[in-house]
Amino acid sequence: MHPRRTGTDIALIAAFAALIAVCALLPALKVGGPVPITLQTFAVLLSGAVLGMRRGFLAVLLYVVAGAAGLPIFSGGAAGLAVLTGPTAGYLLGFPLAAGMCGFIVERLPRRSLASVPTIFAAGLFSSAVFIHTLGMAGLVLRADMTWAQAFNVDKIFWIGDVLKNVAMAFVATAVHRAFPDLLGRRDDEGSTQEQPEGTLTT
Repeated sequence: MHPRRTGTDIALIAAFAALIAVCALLPALKVGGPVPITLQTFAVLLSGAVLGMRRGFLAVLLYVVAGAAGLPIFSGGAAGLAVLTGPTAGYLLGFPLAAGMCGFIVERLPRRSLASVPTIFAAGLFSSAVFIHTLGMAGLVLRADMTWAQAFNVDKIFWIGDVLKNVAMAFVATAVHRAFPDLLGRRDDEGSTQEQPEGTLTT
């Protein structure tokens, strides 16, 4: 792989991991359950939508690994492996997978006009439902001694916020792709993605 492109990829992965950390450390909204509402999911799905499947997955994985290694970057400044065995573990483990799926879908979508906002929104919400919500509820069942019905009652509180965060994510991702149309490669008339030349990032 071209060294310049590799360096750009590493920088983007690190930058989006840092963005997720910032969103996690912003004041959370407590809703009475063991899992607070934060802006993490906005940044997680934005990572996938902007960087694509591979880099988006790696950015979120870097965030999770750094937090597990002891950096206080999880919600509320929490850190360490203990967080990955607590009631929020399922949500954290679902983050990289959701970013990867969102990126996989967005790579195959038109994405540089306002008309693409609904499809990017749908990609984010679908990815969140499949991985973040499903694994999150599984984590509550396994680590918080809840039944699936109880876990669902906790998780359903997050859906309104999730919809709003995905709307914002879709607008931001579309704006980024309009500014940097080669970030995920150009698409031809049949809708397939064409790789950008190595080491280039045009505006």
